[in-house]
Amino acid sequence: MKPHSCFALLLLGCTQALAADWPNFRGPNHNGISTEKNWRSEWTADGPPVAWKAEVGLGFSSIVAAHGRAATIGHANGKDTVFCWDAVSGKELWKHSYAAELGDKYYEGGTTGTPTFEGDRLYWLSRWGDFFCFEATSGKIVWQTNLAKETEAPIPTWGYTGAPLVQGDLLVVNVGDAGAAVQKATGKLVWKSAAKDCGYSTPFPLNRGGKALAVLASADSYVAVDVKTGAEAWRQRWVTQYNVNAADPVISGDQMFISTGYGKGGAIFQLGTGAPTQGWKTKALRTQMNAAVLHEGHLYGVDGDTTEKATLKCLDFATGREVWAEPGFGSGGVIVADGKLIALSAIGELMIAPASTAGFKPTTRAQVLGPKCWTAPVFANGFIYCRNSRGQIVALDARAK
Repeated sequence: MKPHSCFALLLLGCTQALAADWPNFRGPNHNGISTEKNWRSEWTADGPPVAWKAEVGLGFSSIVAAHGRAATIGHANGKDTVFCWDAVSGKELWKHSYAAELGDKYYEGGTTGTPTFEGDRLYWLSRWGDFFCFEATSGKIVWQTNLAKETEAPIPTWGYTGAPLVQGDLLVVNVGDAGAAVQKATGKLVWKSAAKDCGYSTPFPLNRGGKALAVLASADSYVAVDVKTGAEAWRQRWVTQYNVNAADPVISGDQMFISTGYGKGGAIFQLGTGAPTQGWKTKALRTQMNAAVLHEGHLYGVDGDTTEKATLKCLDFATGREVWAEPGFGSGGVIVADGKLIALSAIGELMIAPASTAGFKPTTRAQVLGPKCWTAPVFANGFIYCRNSRGQIVALDARAK
């Protein structure tokens, strides 16, 4: 091998090791936590530097960022559009539009799921079952299918949501009573579950006994399935009003926290070889949409629905005890990076605060968007990405100077 080739490979390896991408929903480890350190968490009176802004149309799809690209989806004029930008400059690299219903049932409608980057591909499942694989560099369609037709699974009240989960050569999605999977290279259906209403969570990867599982919500349960075959490992019944099991499970070791809104609340479960065993339960944390984040033995998340004045809270993971509550936060979202909460309120105020049991004490705050902001912020490679329901995107430069 030539010397310059060796140097190029070494440089690539370093780049990959240092990168702090956010390639899929809730980040690289599916838990709302970034491993990034040495970023600027305090701003001047003028607020955080705005790197770029964009308009994508109605929706609540989150943003993903990987290999120097950022992507999300919005709805306008009877079409959904997938947008891909340069993550640093905001230059539009490509976009793809296709006909789609607005889906404004009980709310303004628009897109709800989130795309997934992996390698040189971007995968996207729409509310109506349109499933795409794009070349991430060009936007060229590698394959497309419609999973509502392929699986014959009903489309639930608010459509298919969540994001595709990459597992080896498969993509697992929340379609049907206990998910479905396709070949990521071709989009060919590999397995499907019963043709019943799914929930609204994203499949969460879990390894138990050397077997790769995915945990996802159905209309009335949280289910663990073998990602290769779709065979059920266990099913925990969990009934929420309107079948809105939307928040992803929070799993740490052998413990799993499930929580949903509409007054349901949450509970802790012990995972073993069979069905989960319930421990404590609480109504102090009712996560309607965004799952809580577990950091150093404490859960940080939003308690309450969009129809009420939701509260940001901290709970002890071991006991379920409420540690503190911050009223007026609304149905926003929170993530964690370097021991700090990055919190975006429902009205578009971005706040940075220590992830601490001493209370919610922001060290810096700024109004970065107008309401409503139901989508949690994203942190990747020194940039904080935020969006609101109208599809206004803002990328903030938090890189250390």
